[in-house]
Amino acid sequence: MPSPLHIALVGNPNSGKSSIFNSLTGLNQKIGNFPGVTVDKKTGISNISESLKAYIIDLPGAYSLYPKRHDEWVSYKVLINQDKDVMADIFLLIADASNLKRNLLFCSQLIDLKKPVVVALTMMDLANKKNIQIDIAGLERELGVPVIPVNPRKNKGIKELKKAIEQTAENLYKTPARDFIDSNAFAPEAIKEIQNRFPGFSDYRAIHYLINHENFDLDEVTQDVIENIEIRNKFNPTKTQAEEIMQRYGRIKHIMKQTVVEADPLQKALFTEKLDNILLHRTWGYLILITVLFLLFQSIFWVAQYPMDAIEWSFAKLGGFLSSILSQGWFSDVLINGVLAGLSGIMIFIPQIMILFGLITLLEDTGYMARISFLTDKVMRKAGLNGKSVMPMISGFACAVPAIMSARNIENKKERLLTIMCTPLMSCSARLPVYTILIALIIPSHLYFGFLSVQGLVMMALYLLGTVMALVTAYIFKWFIKSIERSYFILELPVYRGPRWKNIFYTMVEKAKVFVFNAGKIIMVISLLLWVLSSYGPKDRMSEASKKYETLAAANPSQADQYKKERKTALLENSYAGILGKSIQPAIEPLGYDWKIGIALITSFAAREVFVGTMATLYSVGEDKDKDNTTLRQKMQAAVRPDGTKVYDLATGLSLLVFYVLAMQCMSTLAVVKRETRSWKWPIIQLVYMTGLAYVMSWIVYTIFK
Repeated sequence: MPSPLHIALVGNPNSGKSSIFNSLTGLNQKIGNFPGVTVDKKTGISNISESLKAYIIDLPGAYSLYPKRHDEWVSYKVLINQDKDVMADIFLLIADASNLKRNLLFCSQLIDLKKPVVVALTMMDLANKKNIQIDIAGLERELGVPVIPVNPRKNKGIKELKKAIEQTAENLYKTPARDFIDSNAFAPEAIKEIQNRFPGFSDYRAIHYLINHENFDLDEVTQDVIENIEIRNKFNPTKTQAEEIMQRYGRIKHIMKQTVVEADPLQKALFTEKLDNILLHRTWGYLILITVLFLLFQSIFWVAQYPMDAIEWSFAKLGGFLSSILSQGWFSDVLINGVLAGLSGIMIFIPQIMILFGLITLLEDTGYMARISFLTDKVMRKAGLNGKSVMPMISGFACAVPAIMSARNIENKKERLLTIMCTPLMSCSARLPVYTILIALIIPSHLYFGFLSVQGLVMMALYLLGTVMALVTAYIFKWFIKSIERSYFILELPVYRGPRWKNIFYTMVEKAKVFVFNAGKIIMVISLLLWVLSSYGPKDRMSEASKKYETLAAANPSQADQYKKERKTALLENSYAGILGKSIQPAIEPLGYDWKIGIALITSFAAREVFVGTMATLYSVGEDKDKDNTTLRQKMQAAVRPDGTKVYDLATGLSLLVFYVLAMQCMSTLAVVKRETRSWKWPIIQLVYMTGLAYVMSWIVYTIFK
C-alpha cells in the first residue's frame, strides 16, 4: 500500500472549504494549532481510494499569495515550502464558481508555483441562479490542472474529486509548463540568480523569495545573498507585486472570455441582494436583529421546558426509588446525594444547550451571522473595536475559550487585545444552567399575550447586560492600550442558503457530548468531593453538634423530629464544607448570600456550571429519605435563613444572576488568555477587574431590590 498523501486544502474565505473538508474527512478530524503559532489547524483522514489514504490539512483562507493577516502568513509559508512541519504533496484549491474571476487570481498564483494542484469548483448552484455558464472542460484546458465541480452539501462530485486527486498523485496530470505571467518583466537576472542559489525553483517561487525572504527561516548568509541580488538588480518588490497582479488579471480576463458566459449585469437583483436591502437597512436591520435575538432566548425556555421538566422529574423519582430500596448507610448516601445529585445537575441542561447551539448554527448556515458583524461594526468602532470583533464575541455566547482563540484573525493588535479582554463578559453556555435555575426560582413562569415569557425576557436581559458591559469595558480599556496601527474592516457577505439540517443536528449532539463529558467530569468530581466535605468534619465539632441535638430530642420526645432536622443542619454547618462557607460569609453577606452560596462561588471557579452541581449536593446531604424525591428547585425554593426569611428572594436571586454575568468564574479562560497574550499580566488584570465589577454591581442590585 502506498504511503499516505498529504493534501493541503486552500482557497478564498467563504468558498466552501469547510464543507469540502467535512465531506472528505467525515468524523475523522481533529483541531490543534500549527506548530509554533496560535492559529487553528484542522486535520483529517480521508480514504481517496481503496489503496490510497490521505491526510487533509485545512489551511486558513487567503485571497492571494501576498499575506496581510497572521493566519494568511501560516497558509503562505506552507504554500511556499517554508513550513518544515507541514509539507503537502498536493494542493486542493477550492474556487467559488459564482465569483470565479476573483478566485482565479489565487488559483493562477498557486499553479505558477509548479506544485500538483486540483481545483474543486463549488457554488455551481449559485452560479446557475446568476445565469453564469462555465465550460468546465475549457477551464481545465486553460488552467492546465483538473477542475471538478462539486456540491459538498449534497455529496455530489466528491467521488470524481477523489479520482482526480488519485490521478494527480500518480502523475497523470503534469504541471503546466507555461506561466500565467511573463517573468521576464520582473528583473529576469535576479530570478536566475535565485534559481542558481536554489536549484529547482520555479520563476514565480523565486520572485517570492526576492519579495518576502526577510520573513523566511533562512540563515544569515543566505539572507545577505538574496539582499545583494535585490540591490544589484534594482529589484522593486512593490512595483513587481502591482505589475504581477495586472498581468494576471489580463490573463484571467482572457480565460473568462473563453470559458464563462455571464448574465447581463443589468438583470434584476438576486434574492440575496433584495433580502440584504431589508436585513441590512439602517433602521429595520437593527429591529430585525433584536427580534431574532429575542426569539432565540424565548425559544430556550419555550422548547426546552418540557424535556427539562421530564429529566428533573425522572431524577427526583429515581432518587426516591433508590432511597426506598437501599438501606441507609454511606454507600446509599454517596450514590443518591453525591453521584445522582451531580448527574442530575448535568443532564437537566442538555436540552437548553442543544437548542442554543442549534439556533446559533442555523444563523451561521443561513449566512445571517455575517450580517450581524456588518450591522454592529459601527457600534463596535465606538468601543475601540471593529466588526471583526463581533464573531469572537458572538462565539463567546458558546464558550469564551474558542472565542478568544478566534480573535487571532484580527490583524490590529490593539483591537485583538481589547476583544480578548472583554469577550469573557459575553454570557457563555456554562452560565446557562446558573441562569436557568435562578430565574426559575425568582421569576414567575407566566406567559403574557399567550407567547411572551417573562423568564425569557430576563434571560435576554442578562445576555444584553453582558454584551453592554463588554462594550463599556472595551471603551475604557482603549484609552490605556495604545496602538498606532490603522484598522480596516473588510467583510465578504456569503449568500443566503438553506440550512444544512444534518450539520445543525450534528453540532447539537456534539455540543451536548462536550458538555456531558467535559463539563460533566468536572461537575461529577466536584460533586463527589463536596459530598465528602459536606458529610465529614472535625471530629470534636461534629460530635458536639450531634450530642447536643440528641440530648434535646431525648429530653423533648414531642419535638424529636424538629431536633432531628436541626441536628442535620448543624452537622452540615460544622462539616469541612460548612467551615469553608462560613469563613467567607462575612465578605459575601452584603450581597445577600449565605454560606452555601459561598461554597458554590468557590467551586464554580473551576467551571461556572458547577454551581448547580454544588447546590444539588449541598441541599441533598442530610435530607430525610422521604424527601429524596423532591427536585433541586423545590429544595432551593424551601431554603430559609436562621430568621425564617427565604434565601432565594428576588434581591438575592438578581444579585447572584448579575454576579455570574460579570464574574470571571473560569480557570480555562484565564489559561487561554495567558497563552494568547503570552503574559500573565492580562489574565490577572482580567480576573481582578471582572471580580471587582461583579461584586460592586451585585451589591448595587441587592441594595436596590432589598
